[in-house]
Amino acid sequence: MSRTEFTWPVRVYYEDTDAGGVVYYANYLKFFERGRTEFLRALGFEQDELRDRHGIIFAVRSIQADYLRPARFNDLLAVTCEVTGFKRASLEFFQRIMRENQVLCKGRVRIACLEAAAFRPCSIPSSLWKALQNHE
Repeated sequence: MSRTEFTWPVRVYYEDTDAGGVVYYANYLKFFERGRTEFLRALGFEQDELRDRHGIIFAVRSIQADYLRPARFNDLLAVTCEVTGFKRASLEFFQRIMRENQVLCKGRVRIACLEAAAFRPCSIPSSLWKALQNHE
């Protein structure tokens, strides 16, 4: 299943770094999250509107990350986001955090679509489903 890769710029702020002056490992996950949020936004979907209009939210079900090189204060990074699979109630992404052409971190993320009120799995809304299929 071939998909188009989405890319979003992220600047490393002082607050993102640890005592060693490099990006704290958990903040890479935040950068991944920003990339997925901006990917949905680029498709025309805001997460608060999905919650309000369709009664759904997305939650990380699982994540696997490989940290390859450090990012540092003031680096301009690119967060990539590629849908590698989707089912009726879940999405799978391959993501990378890059500085120029260097991969600093890469990961696979599985996202579950949940009923906002009950936190139970539910189907991805048809409008989003169609947008994901057209994004191939």
